[in-house]
Amino acid sequence: MRAFITVLISAWLALSGTARAEGGAVVLELFTSQGCASCPPADALIAELAKREDVIPLALHVDYWDYIGWKDVFADPAFTRRQKAYARAAGQRSVYTPQIIVGGKDHVVGYSPMDVVRLIEAHRGTPSPVTLTMERQGDTVTIRARSETAFEEDVVLQVVRYRPSEAVEITRGENSGQRYVYTNIVDAWNAVARWDGALPLVVTVQIEGEQPIVALIQKAGPGRILAAARLR
Repeated sequence: MRAFITVLISAWLALSGTARAEGGAVVLELFTSQGCASCPPADALIAELAKREDVIPLALHVDYWDYIGWKDVFADPAFTRRQKAYARAAGQRSVYTPQIIVGGKDHVVGYSPMDVVRLIEAHRGTPSPVTLTMERQGDTVTIRARSETAFEEDVVLQVVRYRPSEAVEITRGENSGQRYVYTNIVDAWNAVARWDGALPLVVTVQIEGEQPIVALIQKAGPGRILAAARLR
């Protein structure tokens, strides 16, 4: 069954690889852990989806599995807090790995690639009032956003940095003896501005290094991601 799903995902990538969502790319947040035996298939799915230009998959490694024998070398308590904030916003009491949040709105628990594909297509077809662009000059990135309408509640501009790929040898815990290559590993996720949408937003941020940078506009909550842009 897994082989069939992989073939189906590959066919979908090939057929729609040149498409681009109006208003920006679809953001996927994978909450994962190197200490979780159920996570490797979801990690591999993120690697496949990273080939798309109109999908921005981001892997946020959580720390609540570190106690079972292997400390995730990418884990950050801030990512655990973000996942718990999503759970509270959705009225859920528990968090799980793997879990994928699509567009800041739809939750997929476990390895369910066809659900993820379906939700990506749904989000690609959802209009947004926000247009978001980024421009880099040296160590400075300028982020510009416009909205067709003001918002009832301020939205949040967030800036994300990630490592495209890194291999890890796991020597303890549930995945002991395995070597995995992880993709789009988030190093930093920062809220940099609040915005009411009434006037255009222009923000400049200083960056270091060559890692890709993602800007996204998200409703408070956290809620729906209205627009996203990436520089690689």
